Amino acid sequence: MKKPSDSSDADYDIGDLLGLGSQSVRKNYYPALQERIDELEKERNRYKWLFENALHGIFQANLRGGFVAANPAMARICGYDDADDLIARVIRLREQLFCSSAEFDAIRQELLDHGSLSARETRLRRADNTPVHVAITLLRRPDLGPEVVEAFVADITERHLAREKLRKLNADLERRVEERTDELQNANVGLRYQIEQREKVEQELVVAVDAARQANESKDKYLAAASHDLLQPLNAARLLVSALIDSDLPVNESRLVQRVQRSLESAEDLLADLLDISKLEQKAMQPDYVHTDIGELMRGLAQEFEPLAENAELNFRLRAGAGSVRTDPRMLTRILRNLLSNAFRYTTEGGVLFAARKRGSNLEIGVWDTGVGIEKAKLEDIFREFHQILPKGGGRQGVGLGLAIVDRMARVLGCEIRVDSVYGKGSCFSIFLPQSNVRESSAGHRDREAPVPVSSSFEGLRVLVIDNEEPVQESMRAVLERWGCQVVTAGSAVTAIECCQAVDIILADFHLDENLTGCEAIHAVRRHFDRDIPAAVITADRSDETRRLISTQYLPILNKPVKPNRLRALVTSLAASLGPDRE
Repeated sequence: MKKPSDSSDADYDIGDLLGLGSQSVRKNYYPALQERIDELEKERNRYKWLFENALHGIFQANLRGGFVAANPAMARICGYDDADDLIARVIRLREQLFCSSAEFDAIRQELLDHGSLSARETRLRRADNTPVHVAITLLRRPDLGPEVVEAFVADITERHLAREKLRKLNADLERRVEERTDELQNANVGLRYQIEQREKVEQELVVAVDAARQANESKDKYLAAASHDLLQPLNAARLLVSALIDSDLPVNESRLVQRVQRSLESAEDLLADLLDISKLEQKAMQPDYVHTDIGELMRGLAQEFEPLAENAELNFRLRAGAGSVRTDPRMLTRILRNLLSNAFRYTTEGGVLFAARKRGSNLEIGVWDTGVGIEKAKLEDIFREFHQILPKGGGRQGVGLGLAIVDRMARVLGCEIRVDSVYGKGSCFSIFLPQSNVRESSAGHRDREAPVPVSSSFEGLRVLVIDNEEPVQESMRAVLERWGCQVVTAGSAVTAIECCQAVDIILADFHLDENLTGCEAIHAVRRHFDRDIPAAVITADRSDETRRLISTQYLPILNKPVKPNRLRALVTSLAASLGPDRE
């Protein structure tokens, strides 16, 4: 009997069974088959490596029995020596792996119903019978058996401990809040017994709380309104004290008046600085960029501080810049004024230089002084609010907000502030303006170093003061008459026109009676005399809206409380526009 291989009808070999009947096919297919087998082996080894080195536990198990396979991470989570030890010792998942049989039953039922569950938090039993908190993801594999599952297990012990700690902290906080609430309630009960008119006090308390809430929600508006009421009497007091200082008083009385002036200056500086800091904090102060003449701005500031330099017997030099810079003149002026104030405050001998110069791609406007200087270790602290570095005998005490305002306004303008100081010899504070914002004048050069011009005489200058506050009228009259001016005061434009025969300059308050403004009063007087009389607005309203409104009328602004040196500089500027001959 022939073997199947001997028959012509069954002349097949293994190549024919695999579909590789020809020699050429076998040569081409075997290498490809071997290559595919090698790839499968590499893939198998990769998954095996991932399985054995995974950080999370991975296992395959039968819900009715125990583990089929598990990786080392699963053994570590459950506290066993290795995966073989875990598989050998845990033969019933329900009783030996899960801490709660009821939890296991719920998980099993969900798997049977839905086929999978994701990140279910539960507790597993470790080898030492202690629980471990895990997040388990299960997938049912009906192709391997009716209740065969594959699972990924993450140890969430740290998360659970953190959650428990947070829960305890919350519970403790709630307890403390309740205790504090009980204490406050007991205090309120005790307070009620001490008050005879309970209903009246409760009503006042509601009103006070509501007022406080509204004040907190509209902080800027509240401060602006309060400042106006505070600045009005402060302005009158400041001007009256200035008039007294110019009087021939006995030594003791003169000393007392000077102390009053210093106190008023401190109150004024603190109030003004608090308003500015509040606006800067609330980002309510926005720059109004215009092209500003650098030389004119610097000369105006120099005129303000020239009397202060004379009184302190200090050498005050001005080296004004030329051209114009695109900036907010009000904010730049405030920055430079604060720097000049600090220089004079901490300089007792020598002098102060106020100058502008080119520095690379920037324009530097600086204030150099020969004052007490600042230690290098303290240079970073001087721009903090309410922080002062005042050496012994180092000048008049300030309020600690000037440089903080300088720093914040400079940042709003996009400028840089630099400070260089030698302790015991002096300091230099500078602001750097981008050169791209600077436009040279037609002359193309800066003013040469020159002494600050001395204020001209006001003898016979006819000044009309319009203000609805009589104390302010009296104080303005006292100061201006001391300077030789002929002063007429009025509460409105109508009164001014009735009592005034001729006028050289007008100084008007902004907020007048009957909702009228100083701008309207100035225009009414100008129409009456049919002449463009030089005028300025003096106001305690520091809001941006008011400033913009006055600026559109092309009127200078002077904020209350009025400092005598600034008032003198303003009057000098207005009088200069009259020319050599007055009407």
